[in-house]
Amino acid sequence: MRHIIVGAITIVVLGLMGITYMGGSAYQGGEHAKVIEDFGDKTANASTLKATTEKEDRKKETDKLTALRDKAGNAGAFKVSNEYKSKCASCHGVNGSGEQNGKALMGTKLFGQSAEKLYQDLLDFKSGRRENMIMKGLLIRLNKDDLKRFADEIAEFPARAAAQEK
Repeated sequence: MRHIIVGAITIVVLGLMGITYMGGSAYQGGEHAKVIEDFGDKTANASTLKATTEKEDRKKETDKLTALRDKAGNAGAFKVSNEYKSKCASCHGVNGSGEQNGKALMGTKLFGQSAEKLYQDLLDFKSGRRENMIMKGLLIRLNKDDLKRFADEIAEFPARAAAQEK
């Protein structure tokens, strides 16, 4: 019985497909489906293209200015280790201020904290006592000596900044 029902449904579907095909090209996208050119006003397309080009040019200029601003901000900062730059600066800033170009970054301000507090915070992040997946991921492969070195370097930031101003 099931086979008879399935066979009947198949015949009905094939019949409907045949009727649709014989109905003409309108049911298959029609002759207008093959038109590549836009029917709209040609001048509207030209102005849209010009506006798009201007936006792209403006974006390029903005990107160049941002890169120069970042480079100038890094040049004015005091010297930090490459480890600090690669692991910490993107979230805490090149000088540990937690800001860049007057905008707050994701990380907190480290500038002015003591080495002991920073070291304890790093240990807490690594062990999971303080929950932050990014910090834990960055610190998981570092040993206590590495953490101490980071804490000592960051604690020296105020002295380095004062030395740079002179």
